[in-house]
Amino acid sequence: MVAESFRQKQNVHPFILGLQPSALVDSVARVDCSLLDRIPGERGGSIPVAIEELEDILKEVEISFRDEANDDSRSSVMKTMAGGSVANTIRGLSSGFGISSGIIGACGDDEQGQLFVNNMSSHGVDLSRLRKKKGHTAQCVCLVDELANRTMRPCLSNAVKVQAQELTKEDFKGSKWLVLRYAILNLEVIQAAIALAKQEGLLVSLDLASFEMVRNFKLPLLKLLESGNIDLCFANEDEATELLRGEQNADSIVAVEFLSKYCQWAVVTLGSNGCIARHGKEMIRVPAIGESKATDATGAGDLFASGFLYGVVKGLSLEECCKVGTCSGGSVIRSLGGEVTLENWQWMYKQMQVKGLPTPEGL
Repeated sequence: MVAESFRQKQNVHPFILGLQPSALVDSVARVDCSLLDRIPGERGGSIPVAIEELEDILKEVEISFRDEANDDSRSSVMKTMAGGSVANTIRGLSSGFGISSGIIGACGDDEQGQLFVNNMSSHGVDLSRLRKKKGHTAQCVCLVDELANRTMRPCLSNAVKVQAQELTKEDFKGSKWLVLRYAILNLEVIQAAIALAKQEGLLVSLDLASFEMVRNFKLPLLKLLESGNIDLCFANEDEATELLRGEQNADSIVAVEFLSKYCQWAVVTLGSNGCIARHGKEMIRVPAIGESKATDATGAGDLFASGFLYGVVKGLSLEECCKVGTCSGGSVIRSLGGEVTLENWQWMYKQMQVKGLPTPEGL
């Protein structure tokens, strides 16, 4: 059988679904700048690589770890976990906020595919819509420097993925939200998912992915927004700038106003400066969490989305949604990778309590 599903929960309808066509496994390591200088491409970017290049990068990391083995001043460690923006958001909603969540996509029948399954299921994510296929699971090396900036090198070539024609109305039946990340290579499956989701009455959340994606593929993105099918849009400051490139007086406020013409909720995250959001006629600006120290920025926007969606689901005000988002975004940057540790979830709950925000029940 070429593909099978993890149908362990046939009758369960997760409240929030995430579409990540290809399951992805992240290998996250803290490195120094000298190693980054030996890797092709700009620091801080995300450039696809072939499997041979990915293996070469991992070897470079291993060599640097061996060189530092006798240096007690540094802690060399590599974490491997289920990754990808949507997976990070969905895992956060399930494990940190207690929101019933599931993922639509495909993983390979390899070691990485099993790791993805084990990691997501251990955090309570419903995998009944995840197809298992013969082939390779996508991988990404995420290198974090001394300033907590990340350089990503994803390997997506030959990775299995769910195709547009494989999606069915049954995948979306009974759920309330669909979470997406813009990607031109996945545009066909994104469009198919949105069409089926809207037939089933779901609200749709879209993350703009990266400034490179917005810059290079702006027209298809604008068509998605203009369709009126995107209910909530997340953009960071760089993505917002690209979206309005060429416009006069283009800033984050203008970007939020632009997005709100098409979406019920529009959010622009501003890193250490918090976020700006608009819902209907209300616009709000919320500062970042001052107590949070950045170890690794990986997943900050993804976990912000988890918190914001939790607020929307719970019927919180726009300001409260933003505050929960800043708390959850602040929690993930305190350790390596896009997965929040139990200790950092506890930190987040304390931040929420201090700010008078409702914390998840039973967690």
